[in-house]
Amino acid sequence: MVDEALYAVVMAGGVGTRFWPASRRARPKQLLSIAGERSMLAQTIERLGGLVAPRNVLVVTSAELADAVREAVPELPPENVILEPQGRNTAPCVALAAFEIERRDPSSVQIVVPADHVIEPADRFRSALAAAVREARGGRLVTLGIEPTHPATGYGYIKKGARRDGDAQWPVHEVLSFVEKPDSARAREFQESGDYLWNGGIFVWETRAILSALRAHATGIYDALSGVTGGEELARAYAKLEPAPIDVAVMERATNVSVVPVDFTWNDVGAWPSLAEVVPADSSGNHVSGGVRLVARDATDCIVYGDDDALVALVGVEGLVVVQSGKTVLVCPRDRAQEVRAIVAQLENEAPDEL
Repeated sequence: MVDEALYAVVMAGGVGTRFWPASRRARPKQLLSIAGERSMLAQTIERLGGLVAPRNVLVVTSAELADAVREAVPELPPENVILEPQGRNTAPCVALAAFEIERRDPSSVQIVVPADHVIEPADRFRSALAAAVREARGGRLVTLGIEPTHPATGYGYIKKGARRDGDAQWPVHEVLSFVEKPDSARAREFQESGDYLWNGGIFVWETRAILSALRAHATGIYDALSGVTGGEELARAYAKLEPAPIDVAVMERATNVSVVPVDFTWNDVGAWPSLAEVVPADSSGNHVSGGVRLVARDATDCIVYGDDDALVALVGVEGLVVVQSGKTVLVCPRDRAQEVRAIVAQLENEAPDEL
């Protein structure tokens, strides 16, 4: 049964540069069908079904993506697409949504999630969120911490402290600290200790609690956006803000932070090699997504993404990323796919229209 006082905020303003050339400014990663038939944004909203009423789901995105977002999730009420004049990282995004939800229901609880993660199974995710909601109703700022499956260096970590509450399925712990992305040695120590969790950027809190925390720890953001409803006033307010992630602006400074350790499958799909973790391999060991047709001969361990009407043929290759999007093709070894960001930076100067 859905809780009428429960809202969801889906953060969908990212640009997804590491997924170029499929991810572009006009259609970034969260609007692509990377790990399923619908866009990642649509799948994120579907995953909340049964827990949050559809009319209580808000998507925060950039003004430039307004039409594309509404096209991707036409079932969303138009007034639930909240537009940022420009990207300023997640703290202003959270604040903007919190003020809007306060106007609708001051006694509400919010679930805040990124739009571009893959999480399975959905029912276990909803169960963990329900446990986090129970903890948040005591005025706590709650985050979900993913149990590490390997010593990842691409994620931030959460150090958990003493157990506070919860049950056998979903214990709740104090948060001792947030840790930035570690090197491989520290990541190994973190995993072996059992005290650290991956920071998946999923939060639950009462509306009044997050606004109070913003007022205390991110005063500039709170003051700039308080009472602002949109239009030129919002544009002027955003122009004055420094980019700030909510983790740094609030969560690292607050003392009333809890974490619910979770063990469902979670992937932030940060770059093309991530598709190997969320898209099953075909009979040749290749991972194919996006609707493209692949013809492979003596080719394996490749990641292939392309348009519905495209054909990619591979012969005698291994461990490649091959991405076709319109007239643009990317080919690189899987272990160098992170360098796509350097290509994007080069195109910023040489061919910005390709972004």
